[in-house]
Amino acid sequence: MPRDDRSTDERRWLRAADRLDIPRELRRTIVRRPTYDADAFGRLSERIARFLGTGQFLVWMTGTILFWVAWNIFAPSSLRFDEYPFIFLTLALSLQASYAAPLILLAQNRQEARDRVQYERDRDVDARTRADMEFLAREMASLRMSIGEVATRDFLRSELRTLLNELDRDREDDRV
Repeated sequence: MPRDDRSTDERRWLRAADRLDIPRELRRTIVRRPTYDADAFGRLSERIARFLGTGQFLVWMTGTILFWVAWNIFAPSSLRFDEYPFIFLTLALSLQASYAAPLILLAQNRQEARDRVQYERDRDVDARTRADMEFLAREMASLRMSIGEVATRDFLRSELRTLLNELDRDREDDRV
């Protein structure tokens, strides 16, 4: 039988490494793996989409286009960079629109996912509230039924008066 020169910790670690229900420890490296936030792009797209839907964006876009057109019409011809049909301006606006549309859709999808989670929570709260209301309604009904079976103070007084009157009659009958 071969002799195992490994320490107890090493043998225990080797046994644990063969098991599938225990996660393996990651090797330490000199250079760390780059990590990124998976939602960072989504958050950025939401910020851009929110900005694209503001009046401030419309004012800046309108001012930029007016400046572009005015520069290319009234500037000296040597300083003009986009002549009358404004092909470069059209290209820039098309590029902006081609990026804005998917960013807006991504932001809408993220908002839809958040809304879906909120709706599910609201449904759960609504179901619990309904169950609580039904429980309270049953409890109220049972209390009403119980109260109907309970003797009231006036009923007890009338019964005691009747008994007292009967006792008084019995005493009178015994005296006679």
